[in-house]
Amino acid sequence: MDTQEARRAAQLRRAAAAALIGTAIEFYDFFLYGTAAALVFGGVFFPELGRVGALLAAFSVYAVAFLARPLGAVVFGHFGDRLGRKRMLVVSLLLMGLSTAAVGLMPGYEVWGWWSPVALVVLRVCQGVGLGGEWGGAALLIAENAPAGRRGRYGAFLQLGPVSGFVLANGVFLVLQLVLDERAFAAWGWRVPFLASLVLVAVGLFVRLRIEETPLFRAGEERGRPPVVEVLRGHWRTVLIGCGAITVGYALFYLTTTYALAYATTGLGVPSTMLLSMLLVGAAGKGVTVWVSARRSDQWGRRRTLQMATGLAMAWSLVLFPLLETVRRPLMFLALAGAMVVLGCLLGPVAAFLPELFPTRVRYTGAALTYNLGGVVGGATTPLIATRLTEAYGTAEPVGWYLAGLGAVALLCLRLLPETSGAELGAVGVDGGRRRAPVLGADPAA
Repeated sequence: MDTQEARRAAQLRRAAAAALIGTAIEFYDFFLYGTAAALVFGGVFFPELGRVGALLAAFSVYAVAFLARPLGAVVFGHFGDRLGRKRMLVVSLLLMGLSTAAVGLMPGYEVWGWWSPVALVVLRVCQGVGLGGEWGGAALLIAENAPAGRRGRYGAFLQLGPVSGFVLANGVFLVLQLVLDERAFAAWGWRVPFLASLVLVAVGLFVRLRIEETPLFRAGEERGRPPVVEVLRGHWRTVLIGCGAITVGYALFYLTTTYALAYATTGLGVPSTMLLSMLLVGAAGKGVTVWVSARRSDQWGRRRTLQMATGLAMAWSLVLFPLLETVRRPLMFLALAGAMVVLGCLLGPVAAFLPELFPTRVRYTGAALTYNLGGVVGGATTPLIATRLTEAYGTAEPVGWYLAGLGAVALLCLRLLPETSGAELGAVGVDGGRRRAPVLGADPAA
């Protein structure tokens, strides 16, 4: 291996490590709110609304961050496509970390009254903006450094970041619930994971400040129109179809890790520590299937791998809540762990697939906007819809049919997207949903 090849290999390893560590920290921060919303935020910030009302209010604030994520994708995408990927990844990490730590310092409703939930909404918006810029930049950091035939394999490092963040966030909450009594946990224990974000951010900054800008960005063409304008004018079909293709993954994840946690603890009387333990074990299985499906997407193709995973998700959505409602531990574990394993299959190829759909000059904006719009549809609204459906029908079974419907939409969208694996970046595109020549990210208007 010559000096230049060795340098490229070292840069790729650093990029993969920076994407994994930074994304794990950002998703740790983001997932903390979901777990806290299911377990404690209703009583801390909305005590006067009753059990169901407080839970809906906590999930509504939870949804606010998803609505802010496309804004983060546009803002960070604009500057990431103009100034570089590295700078924006540092800024997004700081914004997310400081916002999360501030949540840990927030007085509850008893101290601030309604100003407390108002401030919580503001901080949740900041979290959403930060995460909206994170994933797209981290995906490009890997995609624009990795060779074409191994882009899915290296993209797996990015997709393991959310898995690691989820395990860390839920693990901390589980430990605190085991060592603290219920009163201490509600009074101050839940704040500890949020304040710990400051330490993790320091680690992430150390790693990210040592990486280099991606070679494709350094060699990029002259930038003309603002990236979001170019994306919305020339690539809007790709954004919408790509969003539809990944929505089911978001919905399955947040139904499993947030809504199911709240439903089983408050509606079925299951101890939260038991559920968190099951989810943590399931997350290990999810990590394995993320790695396997990402690598297989280099061999089988991104579309084919995602189509098979979506079919699995549709099948599992119909048994998830019936198994959970048996309140039998083995079947509840099967429901949650199985959902996490299916999720890994869905998420593995995405880090390579979305960046491959856009040209270099707008890749940050296009990939980030697509990914985060999927979060609005699949992540923000799903816990709210699930709560309403369960309240109306007295069972969570209709939630599974809702999820299966999202899977059917995803399969249709995947048929309209091109196969992108193996091609060089900057050369495949989508024009009105029709498959074109194998030129990744080509401008449909050209």
